[in-house]
Amino acid sequence: MTQIARAVHPGLVMIALAMGGFAIGTTEFAAMSLLPYFSAGLNIDAPTAGHVISAYALGVVTGAPVIAVLGARVPRRTLLIGLMIMFALANGLSALAPTYGWMLAFRFLSGLPHGAYFGVAALVAAGLVPANRRAQAVSRVMAGLTVATIIGVPAANGLGQLLGWRWGFGIVAVLALITALLVWRFAPHDRVAEGASPLRELQALGRRQVWLTLATGAIGFGGLFAVYTYVASTMLEVTHVSPALVPLVLGIFGLGLTAGNLGAAWAADRALMPTAAGMLLWSALSLAIFPFAAGNIWTLSAAIFLIGCGGGLGTVLQTRLMDVAGEAQTLAAALHHSAFNIANALGPWLGGLAIAAGYAWTSTGWVGCLLALAGLAMLGVSALDDRRAAEVCCAP
Repeated sequence: MTQIARAVHPGLVMIALAMGGFAIGTTEFAAMSLLPYFSAGLNIDAPTAGHVISAYALGVVTGAPVIAVLGARVPRRTLLIGLMIMFALANGLSALAPTYGWMLAFRFLSGLPHGAYFGVAALVAAGLVPANRRAQAVSRVMAGLTVATIIGVPAANGLGQLLGWRWGFGIVAVLALITALLVWRFAPHDRVAEGASPLRELQALGRRQVWLTLATGAIGFGGLFAVYTYVASTMLEVTHVSPALVPLVLGIFGLGLTAGNLGAAWAADRALMPTAAGMLLWSALSLAIFPFAAGNIWTLSAAIFLIGCGGGLGTVLQTRLMDVAGEAQTLAAALHHSAFNIANALGPWLGGLAIAAGYAWTSTGWVGCLLALAGLAMLGVSALDDRRAAEVCCAP
């Protein structure tokens, strides 16, 4: 490790970085559960309110590459603090939004720091540990987001129901400010790498392996979201359970997400590409089980846990990007979260098409399975490309 890394306590740094993931995960997922309340509060219907969710995702996709490039000459610690202050401000404004138009704008602004924060935080965490523990370091940062699906989302939703939906966004602003303070206190003082520039970051766009890895995530991750988006409706229409059980099952999904994140990171530090392939195959199988399990609350809960475990793919692909991005680390790491949000749009859209075409609610499982297999095929192309490059390099 570098002298800077030895001068700080890695555990405290990762807790600080994970707090930011907790804040981001809370607002990203809680906004969906608060939709009925802020749609009523802003006098708009539910489909229109859904555009607020889309505005946040658009902000993530847009902000990740733009901030990564423009922040190329900014020390990572300074950039992280600035991103969290921006995130706090945008969520605070969301809590005060007087009209639908302002809410739309503030949610877009809230999404801008999302991808860049996770990308830079992953690089900082990976720099604190030996190379053979990078994935586990990244997983600890991402654990903040996965734990948010278990604790933060229900808490924000409960607060929103008890005191009003605006408090659900307001608490996220507070969490973001706490993150900024923790990063200021514990993150290492770093220097901008020699030769760092926006142009060098843009070099990542010329690397075939970067695009293949991003495509693997954008497609393969879509399967998880195809089911997650409609799981509440499936429980009510197919499993025929009380609405009170929906949050419990979503919490089980969060437990699976957390377990998969930590387990996949451990495996990736030992064999990265086989772990990525294994996670995609795991997702395909668990998603194929979902249609058969949806009729019973116990089997459905088990299937949802297994599907959540497949979310560990994110940490694996984040680490893979560190290997293939060369010197353009920040942009590649940030683009991973743009790809993640493309998956968040692709999966629900294709799942919705299947439902609208007259297939059962459980058809989302088959849609998700096909997306996971398509992601596995994309990973296979990436592996073959690696092998060909190695053969060319080693040829006499």
